Amino acid sequence: MTMKFTKDHEWVRVEGEIAVVGITDYAQKALGDIVSLELPKIGSKYDQGKHFSIVDSMKASSEVYAPLSGEVVEVNSALNDNPQWINESPHEKGWIAKFKADNLSELDKLMSEEEYRKYCDKHVH
Repeated sequence: MTMKFTKDHEWVRVEGEIAVVGITDYAQKALGDIVSLELPKIGSKYDQGKHFSIVDSMKASSEVYAPLSGEVVEVNSALNDNPQWINESPHEKGWIAKFKADNLSELDKLMSEEEYRKYCDKHVH
């Protein structure tokens, strides 16, 4: 399944009706060592672009925004004990939450991997 990306450096991978969400490799490198995070509550609903989680690194705290509107159906609670997974494997083991997407057409507002790579090249923060 292809991944889509936001300008705020989140990724989303849709598996059926479920959208798996995390922060990008670019974001984890910019943040440095992740030491903790605040996971959303299962059953919480978020609109596209609203913050649903906070990731804390040695350098800073960073809000994580929902790439799609929907309801949180699962969180990666193993990250509470293993926040370094976000650094080590941001697109696999380091996923943050799974959403039941309200409207998959919202994916059209997001960037492809190639578009995201070009965005990062142009907008180095």
